[in-house]
Amino acid sequence: MAISVFDLFKIGVGPSSSHTVGPMRAAALFVQGLRERGELERVRRVEVRLYGSLSATGIGHGTDNATIMGLMGEWPDAIDPTVIAPRIAELRETSTLLLDGRLPIAFVWARDMLLLDENLPYHPNAMTLVAEGEQGELHRDTYYSVGGGFVVDAAQAASGVLDADQTVLPYDFNSAAELLRLCKQNDMRVSQLMMENEKAWRSEQEIRAGLLKLWHAMQECVNNGLKYEGTLPGGLNVRRRAAKLHRSLQELGKPNVIGSTMSAMEWVNLFALAVNEENAAGGRMVTAPTNGAAGIIPAVLHYYMRFSDAVDESNVVEFFLGAAAVGILCKKNASISGAEVGCQGEVGSACAMAAAGLAEVLGA
Repeated sequence: MAISVFDLFKIGVGPSSSHTVGPMRAAALFVQGLRERGELERVRRVEVRLYGSLSATGIGHGTDNATIMGLMGEWPDAIDPTVIAPRIAELRETSTLLLDGRLPIAFVWARDMLLLDENLPYHPNAMTLVAEGEQGELHRDTYYSVGGGFVVDAAQAASGVLDADQTVLPYDFNSAAELLRLCKQNDMRVSQLMMENEKAWRSEQEIRAGLLKLWHAMQECVNNGLKYEGTLPGGLNVRRRAAKLHRSLQELGKPNVIGSTMSAMEWVNLFALAVNEENAAGGRMVTAPTNGAAGIIPAVLHYYMRFSDAVDESNVVEFFLGAAAVGILCKKNASISGAEVGCQGEVGSACAMAAAGLAEVLGA
């Protein structure tokens, strides 16, 4: 399978790539399919069935709300997170869902949003969407949110082909040994090899523009995390700490560049905490490679760009491409999904990716 840097890094919303970004994308794909088959106008009711992990922790992760927004035609990389709460409140009050953002259908939350105490065989993050018309069921599909915002439907799961993208890459690799051998044979750095692979999908100009868009979203997420204070949602009364910690670190001044001092680690931890708090608050952020691990890569890149001399946007591009190479190895050979390999698995993937990105811009 062919995996792009833009598969691993996607703009979305918190708090979970598996439980929030994936379900919203699945529901939007379901609506898109109805539209393409000419069935959308005939829909009178939609039923949501959440299974396994999506059911068990779905409310806390906003899976129910994210699915509804997808049914309303919203996509995780484009939605304004501030509209979610008021639109959900309006739906609950009126029992009316605007399918695809324009077609009003009845939606009774207690009847049509089902959190089921059972698992489907392929993956713990499973959901089924059912569309009904005047004469009964029009269409149904089951989706699996397999980590990092990736979604596969029932047909893909049954076939075993979990990635429909069969693009032939000029320098495909399935192991670190293969990657290093290709770099040596072709006298390329990892980021250069990755750039050539990415050109199989889009132009270099588009690649650079897309990566810088991701970087700007990461910067905005960090800045919001350093700005906002108060209590995080979820009922545990956890207070935001990043803003206060930022003020205290500013008093200490600029740390050593990419040093091993405690001050350097405090800044990196601060940037990661800022992202984590924005993610927990349901804000806009970038899967890197998942929401649960999303603070690590932007923290390292943010620190490098802020406190290093003679850096520019080309370093950002190199960092993302270097990090993505290792992320591809993680996804191909193991998993980046916390539901499959635990939180340590997704955080470990992010740490390895951040290390690779930093090594790349430091000249490895």
